[in-house]
Amino acid sequence: MDPPPSEAVLKALEQLYALNALNSRGALTKVGRRMAEFPLDPMLSKMIVASEKYKCSEEIISIAAMLSVGNSIFYRPKDKQVHADNARLNFHTGNVGDHIALLSVYNSWKETNFSTQWCYENYIQVRSMKRARDIRDQLEGLLERVEIELTSNPHALDSIKKAIISGFFPHAAKLQKTGAYRTVKNPQTVHIHPSSGLAQALPRWVIYHELVLTSKEYMRQVTELKPEWLAEIAPHYYQLKDVEDSSTKKMPRGQGLAAMS
Repeated sequence: MDPPPSEAVLKALEQLYALNALNSRGALTKVGRRMAEFPLDPMLSKMIVASEKYKCSEEIISIAAMLSVGNSIFYRPKDKQVHADNARLNFHTGNVGDHIALLSVYNSWKETNFSTQWCYENYIQVRSMKRARDIRDQLEGLLERVEIELTSNPHALDSIKKAIISGFFPHAAKLQKTGAYRTVKNPQTVHIHPSSGLAQALPRWVIYHELVLTSKEYMRQVTELKPEWLAEIAPHYYQLKDVEDSSTKKMPRGQGLAAMS
């Protein structure tokens, strides 16, 4: 088996350091040890650990479970595409963002006692939802192992968003005059995926779950944020002057591995 490219290893270490999973000597921190208990991408793990601070662990593990299923929640039958699109957009009322919409899907399904019929009516994949429920159950058990209390804060959307940003702050992007976005870290031009509930809204600042390359570089699972949250949540990664809404400001630069030496 070939070793991974050194550049990939370096990038992974930088990410773990930025997430406060590693200290300056490259050893696991207390946060890192808790993150390691979750069999998830480090950003998702950090999001869950951060939910303790914002008192919304119940909502965050639901979002993490839905994100872990991938992009197979909704489906669009060829003969009912308009109906399917309208059903999907119902979960996006108020431009709450894709993460909150996924939470709304899960909670609505739960309120119907996990009804299969409800999934059919809303053009949602039953198998994907059952998988998300299984993942969520596992995550709930792991919360107990790392001594994070199961707390709910369903109406505090800013707190839920801040917990998400705590894990995904490297995935911030800012709207440009062209209508495209530019990632704040390692600047590149990206676009909101057409399936996103924010594809028409085009908020000025967003956080995204992942990038996918098709005809363009698209951001999947997008949520609006306030730029000052980046400096509040990740001051080691962003400075307030870097995220002020001014085109004259330079792009922020993380400390990277230079700070680890």
